[in-house]
Amino acid sequence: MIGAIEILIIAVIFGIIYGRDAIDKTFRKSANEGVVESMAGDLKEYYEEDPKRMVKLAVFIVSAIVFLVTAAYWAITRTDFLKMIGLDQ
Repeated sequence: MIGAIEILIIAVIFGIIYGRDAIDKTFRKSANEGVVESMAGDLKEYYEEDPKRMVKLAVFIVSAIVFLVTAAYWAITRTDFLKMIGLDQ
C-alpha cells in the first residue's frame, strides 16, 4: 500500500512540474526585469482588461487568509495542540 507521505511527495513533484509550466506561460518575464516588476506589469494588464477581476482576486485572498486564521484558531482552542507541542501544562 502507498502511504500518505508517498502520495504527498508525488503530488508535490507534479505540482512543481506543472506549476512551473503554468507560471512560465502566464507571466511573461523579460531578462532584464525582476519577478516583482514582472508581476506588477501583469497585474496592471489584468486590471486594465477587467477591473472586476482584481476585486475578485482581492476578495479571494482575504477570504483565504480569514479561513486559514479561523482554522488555526480552531485547531489551537478546540484540540490539545498546545499540549502536544509543550506550551500548555
